[in-house]
Amino acid sequence: MERTSTPSLRISPLALLALASLLLLAGCGLSRPVDNGPMPEDAHKVVRTAYAQMGKKYRSGGASPQKGFDCSGLIWWVYKQNGYKVPRITVDQASAGYAVPKNQARPGDIVVFRTGSSPRGLHTGIYAGGNSFIHSPRRGEKVRMESMAIPYWSSKLIAVRRVVR
Repeated sequence: MERTSTPSLRISPLALLALASLLLLAGCGLSRPVDNGPMPEDAHKVVRTAYAQMGKKYRSGGASPQKGFDCSGLIWWVYKQNGYKVPRITVDQASAGYAVPKNQARPGDIVVFRTGSSPRGLHTGIYAGGNSFIHSPRRGEKVRMESMAIPYWSSKLIAVRRVVR
């Protein structure tokens, strides 16, 4: 009777080290995944609700279509209309939900800009897709959509917050 042997699998220590390193690196990305899948319907609704407010006047402290909106009032009202609770104050909206990389903003996310030097020198808007956002800019202006590619806004973007998962 003839014996056949099966070849043994030999992996060099260097190959094992490389494989272990790859697995560890891959694990780092799994600790907090960013959802790049299909956008939830609720996120579409948030954008549509914000879009419907375009043309409403700016009003300091305003948080309704009837009285007008300041930037944080618009965010607060739009999310509330869609069943989400977010803080009313801009500085608190800057930590609502969870952070996502700026280059992975998804429609419905809150975009946060540093527009002043004080801790309260923040401005918020709702990312609408296509590198644009909807916001209530300032006294004398109306709710509108603007491009984040404009140097003013692109240089001031400090955070993107995801509330709708």
